[in-house]
Amino acid sequence: MPFLLAAAEADTIAKATADAAHASAPVYFQKLHNLLPAPFFHTPGFLAFFAIVLAVYWFIPRRWQMARVWVLVVASFHFYAAWSYELAFLVTGTTVADYLFGRVMGLSKRPGFRRLIVVASIVMNLGILCYFKYRGFFLNELYDGLRALGAQPGFEKLNPLAVFVPFGISFYTFEAISYAVDVYRRKIEPETSLPRFLLFILFFPHLVAGPIVRAGDFLTQARRPKRWNWVRVQAGVQLFLIGAFKKMAIADRMALFCDPVFKDPEHYSTSAVWLAVLAYAVRIYCDFSGYSDMAVGAAHLLGYKLVNNFNMPYLATNVSDFWRRWHVSLSTWLRDYVFIPLGGSRGSRWLNYRNLLVTMTVGGLWHGAAWGYILWGLAHGLMLVAHRQFRDYCEGKPRLTAFLETAFGTGLRIVLTFVCVSLCWVLFQPELSKALAIYAKLFQFQRGVGLPLNNSILWYLVGFLFACQWLVRSGVWAKVYPRLPAPVLGTGYAVCLCAALVLAPDNGTTFIYFQF
Repeated sequence: MPFLLAAAEADTIAKATADAAHASAPVYFQKLHNLLPAPFFHTPGFLAFFAIVLAVYWFIPRRWQMARVWVLVVASFHFYAAWSYELAFLVTGTTVADYLFGRVMGLSKRPGFRRLIVVASIVMNLGILCYFKYRGFFLNELYDGLRALGAQPGFEKLNPLAVFVPFGISFYTFEAISYAVDVYRRKIEPETSLPRFLLFILFFPHLVAGPIVRAGDFLTQARRPKRWNWVRVQAGVQLFLIGAFKKMAIADRMALFCDPVFKDPEHYSTSAVWLAVLAYAVRIYCDFSGYSDMAVGAAHLLGYKLVNNFNMPYLATNVSDFWRRWHVSLSTWLRDYVFIPLGGSRGSRWLNYRNLLVTMTVGGLWHGAAWGYILWGLAHGLMLVAHRQFRDYCEGKPRLTAFLETAFGTGLRIVLTFVCVSLCWVLFQPELSKALAIYAKLFQFQRGVGLPLNNSILWYLVGFLFACQWLVRSGVWAKVYPRLPAPVLGTGYAVCLCAALVLAPDNGTTFIYFQF
């Protein structure tokens, strides 16, 4: 069956990435590497692992809440150690250090000493992030710059593929920083329980690709004893199946259309490249939101509620609206810990624009150590600035404002926003030169090979996805869903699962955001 082949391929990809790290590992971790699943929620390996964790977790009596916490901590550590036991110990060690930083800040009443501790925590976390994720990029740029000036660098260029970056390092680094800053600002009390704090960072549903959780919300949930709740279980299963459907039936299928064009854009017609760019936007949404849905669903089954990371972003009417809907946990983090500390919307208009550009550039750099990601963030910053200017221009023009609020004007704004966002996704290509080649082809209007569009079922699925989002946005679904009988819901879940199994391509793809 395609699902089994795709899952096996995904497992192979993840294990191959960690093989080198486990070659000299102790025997226990070598066996763990062979037995534990890959980090892909749609694989049989993960489902078996998760079933065992669920059984052990809920078997423990409700009054033994701390024992349940320890079960999840141990399971999460092993989940991460399946790739690299050394990096699992690194993440655990830095988490313990962040716990101690928080405890010291909580005990101290001297503002200067508290400031020193929070700076130490931020420097430690950013230092580890930069060492693993950005060291190669900056050293290679320095190497090229020195060679361009005629100097002979005293070091060799690093091969980016040779640097083993810890999975999810960008996500849990931001979680640790937000905790330290919130404790320093006295927005939350420092966590006194080490197991609960370890769970906050290591909780395996959000560990490798988010959502980015806040300590104040997650730790409050971790303190409460969990009771088996069928409503929450139903919601968790529903989200998990929807996420699997998005990933396997749509995102992986879209890769069959996008990847050949992006590898050789000159070989295809301009219309084919345009279609591939728009298809890639759908793919990255279904890929990332599919993972987030599965993560939130898995957390639901364990009694935890994670933030809803997406809210129909491609129905946004402008770029500001898009960032209120796309990767919500990241956009709110950037707002609270970068944009507002820079001054936010206070001050002059130009200071506001500067803050937007700096914040979005940081967001681009968060995604990866490459010029494409930096330019992607800068492009979104410029679009946010342009939207602010257009919004100011519309003030005092009631006829223009009224037109924009009509059904036609709203549809026009949605289409324009979707196209602009889709064009920016091109910068996510591994090489900037490849992205520039795609942009060049978009506006050459040359003939070439077209995309094979005979797989009409895929486009029906995409249309179905957007129709469902429109039903949710219009409020119709909120009225209909509570009235649906259980057999109808069960049939819908079964159809969703079967579609994901049958429509998954033979060669599955990894989750795009795992690399961040």
